[in-house]
Amino acid sequence: MAEFLLVHGSCHGAWCWRDVVPALEGLGHRVRAIDLPSHGADKTPIADVTLDLYRDAILNAIEAPVHLVGHSMAGFPIAAAAQAQPSKIARLIYLCAYAPISGSSLVDMRKMQARQPLLDAIEMSEDRLSWSPKKGLARETFYHDCPDEAVAFAEANIVPQANLPQVTKLALGANYEGVAKSYIRCADDRTIPPEFQTEMAQRIPAIDRHEMQTSHSPFFADPVGLAALLDKIARAR
Repeated sequence: MAEFLLVHGSCHGAWCWRDVVPALEGLGHRVRAIDLPSHGADKTPIADVTLDLYRDAILNAIEAPVHLVGHSMAGFPIAAAAQAQPSKIARLIYLCAYAPISGSSLVDMRKMQARQPLLDAIEMSEDRLSWSPKKGLARETFYHDCPDEAVAFAEANIVPQANLPQVTKLALGANYEGVAKSYIRCADDRTIPPEFQTEMAQRIPAIDRHEMQTSHSPFFADPVGLAALLDKIARAR
């Protein structure tokens, strides 16, 4: 049995793991999903949200060493958590996520992509503090292979994404490097180009690189398959 902590990506919340949590529990694991500040049920004002606040929310949720799963933008705060307190983390698992390069921000890494599929699908708030998916484009960008019910559920729960955590540069060192890591590439992703995921995953040993044939939202497109892969990763060590 492994301990899992599941961390959502931009605009989402713990709700996005609704189908993965019972699937993992059915495989014998202990599982928890959290809301990052200003997401889901958390009411932190957008203006107060920082990458450090994300990191601390993750660390405060860990009681015993966990397999820490980060989806999409959560690659940054899970890496920050590993740098701050590596003893709390058994393994980092990047799920079609940004795997940070030390000294870069998430926006810096997004700019490294040869393709920018997300840019046409989002809009900035008037105060420039956050962004949101453009109305009517979430399905095509994030959920094109997901059940209609799941898409409707997601669209009803999406919240604005704070900008500050994504423009903050993250310094990583020996603590981070010493934590075991896995990468799950989503081959039909229309948010983070699969070829860029391949590039980021090259920094992780080949044995710890995996692939799913899904969109950017495998937690809805194939929750049972995702749970089985997470179970395989946990049991391999």
